[in-house]
Amino acid sequence: MKNYEEIIAANLRTEIENSAKSKSQIAAEIGISKPTLSQYLSGRIFPSLATFARLCEVLDCSADDILGLRR
Repeated sequence: MKNYEEIIAANLRTEIENSAKSKSQIAAEIGISKPTLSQYLSGRIFPSLATFARLCEVLDCSADDILGLRR
């Protein structure tokens, strides 16, 4: 059985690492603190759907990429 929480956190980390933006810049554009973003990346907490949508928008990626739904 897949651990979706780990997959989502890992995919989110990858998208942020591939972004030309810093973590601080991404957090500011989304309207969250950098520590909150760090918690998303570690998988300790997950964003609300609205924040998740904004993350996808700011990172210019598909939600499917972060959720690991590409086949």
